[in-house]
Amino acid sequence: MIAGWIMNGDIIMIEQMPTFGGYAGGLEETTIVDVSSHLIAFTICNADFHLDGPVHVRWGITTAREPLTVAGHCNMAIDANTHLLTSNQYYPLAQPCTEMCLLETAAQAITDTGSGRELMSGSAAAKGVALDYTTGMEARIMGEAAKAVAGMKVETVNEILDKLISLYEGNYRNPPQGKTFQQCYDVVKVTPTPEYVEVYGKAVETLEGLGLKFTF
Repeated sequence: MIAGWIMNGDIIMIEQMPTFGGYAGGLEETTIVDVSSHLIAFTICNADFHLDGPVHVRWGITTAREPLTVAGHCNMAIDANTHLLTSNQYYPLAQPCTEMCLLETAAQAITDTGSGRELMSGSAAAKGVALDYTTGMEARIMGEAAKAVAGMKVETVNEILDKLISLYEGNYRNPPQGKTFQQCYDVVKVTPTPEYVEVYGKAVETLEGLGLKFTF
């Protein structure tokens, strides 16, 4: 397949999602696997860019503290020693139209930006397994949060992340009930409902309270 893609002049993306707590092991071991997967993507599979996505074995999400730690350390190593183009998967636990979903997504965008990751792939809420539970508002918070921390010192980013993750990680067993795209968007105009705009505003206020500065 790869030979065919190269002959066709395609842009090649290679994706992998190392599992924290799975066969790879703990934080250090999973980070090593993650870095190795990046290098394999480019050296063996001729990738143009690599799509990462460390995931938690218990919760099946990328926004938990441990997967974010793996993703951040991995990409800092890649960014410091190569010129490779990297991206990341987003799988929050919570559903759209909830502050938790937006905060989870923001936490990963902050991690990616602070560790030097170039691309973001969009956010698949509800762990990416539920039909119609993805909207543009999650993508918006990704961009706004990334912009807000761009240029910050890593130490400051880590302090923000520690406080931010603690706001939602206690809700993994009972996340707030969200809404489908059809329920929280005007499907004709493709715009968020006033309710979701209000939820978004609350999430922004929370993030600003942690030290982010938004410019709309």
